[in-house]
Amino acid sequence: MTDQAKAVSPLKNLLAGQVRLQTQPPSAPGQPPMYSGTFDCFRKTLMREGLRGLYRGMAAPIIGVTPMFAVCFFGFGLGKKLQQKHPEDVLSYPQLFAAGMLSGVFTTGIMTPGERIKCLLQIQASSGETKYTGALDCAKKVYQESGIRGIYKGTVLTLMRDVPASGMYFMTYEWLKNILTPEGKSVSELSVPRILAAGGFAGIFNWVVAIPPDVLKSRFQTAPPGKYPNGFRDVLTELVQREGVTSLYKGFNAVMIRAFPANAACFLGFEVAMKFLNWITPNL
Repeated sequence: MTDQAKAVSPLKNLLAGQVRLQTQPPSAPGQPPMYSGTFDCFRKTLMREGLRGLYRGMAAPIIGVTPMFAVCFFGFGLGKKLQQKHPEDVLSYPQLFAAGMLSGVFTTGIMTPGERIKCLLQIQASSGETKYTGALDCAKKVYQESGIRGIYKGTVLTLMRDVPASGMYFMTYEWLKNILTPEGKSVSELSVPRILAAGGFAGIFNWVVAIPPDVLKSRFQTAPPGKYPNGFRDVLTELVQREGVTSLYKGFNAVMIRAFPANAACFLGFEVAMKFLNWITPNL
């Protein structure tokens, strides 16, 4: 497993309650909500389902995490090259944002099926039903019921989440690297703690942008067929009318707890890998 997968997997598994928080139905008048917050969700999941409940639905994302990060960084690199007249050209921050947005387009094809399966398995566990026995069984049954469109349900919302969020992700990382580079030194000489700080805060900025469309995506991907005929517009209207604008940030704490360490390790793994590749193939 890659450094990125090692970083993302345990934290994402531990905080899989993000989807449960985002998709829990509004409570009846006078009744408490199913989960009062991140740690309540964590406690109840652990008590009802044991340790396995914290890892529910993670097989599909783990399988996709290595190619997803590879495609993500490839897309960012391609986005930069398309805007450079010469390899040594320094891009502006809006240009870095645009390059990051391209990486979000590239990763959607990998992200959507994995997240669709993950969401269905996690919601199934909360409801107490057992329609799917695992990730492969879930993918098989969704395909049998709805075909490839069922597997890729939520693609538009995944694009709405990942395109601007990826732009913010990479732009913030490059901006923070420049800020954290000591005077008189090159960005390539940045120390490990500074790389970790830049990567961690980039992850936080990424999710500040990504959470509202992520909430809509989770709702849409776990809804029964035909519930939202007009797509994300129906999801947004229903959610805001029933639960208010703040509901778009459901799961915020769960996301932020994992955002810093996971993305700090991700960017450190990337920088180490690039230095290693430049060392063994300097003329590539």
